[in-house]
Amino acid sequence: MTGTTDPDRPPRGPLRRLFRGPVRSPRDLVGGAPRATYVLRFDGRELPASAGQSIAAALWGAGVLAWRTTRGNGAPRGVFCGIGSCHDCLVTVNGRPNRRACLTPARPGDTVTTQEGTGRAELGV
Repeated sequence: MTGTTDPDRPPRGPLRRLFRGPVRSPRDLVGGAPRATYVLRFDGRELPASAGQSIAAALWGAGVLAWRTTRGNGAPRGVFCGIGSCHDCLVTVNGRPNRRACLTPARPGDTVTTQEGTGRAELGV
């Protein structure tokens, strides 16, 4: 085996030359610090979110993996591509349907709800 599970020791083997000193996280490397946190509501539950997070990241961080159902058979969906190409992560945000959770920034006080089908049933469209 070429790695180790001790976070204070670099891996053994060919990867050893890439590491100098203790293994560090990306946050350590850039000198980052945790950002301010706030609350958003998802289907009536209060969930924590951090400044700069997308709605998808906040939902994932709270253990929510699916937040939409498909039009045809009601199959659950969540993030698939994570870059806004696939539309699997659609949610209703503050009453506006079809927002891509992976691209929409989470904001303090947002109300996010699971989207059923097209998200327009209550609008009569």
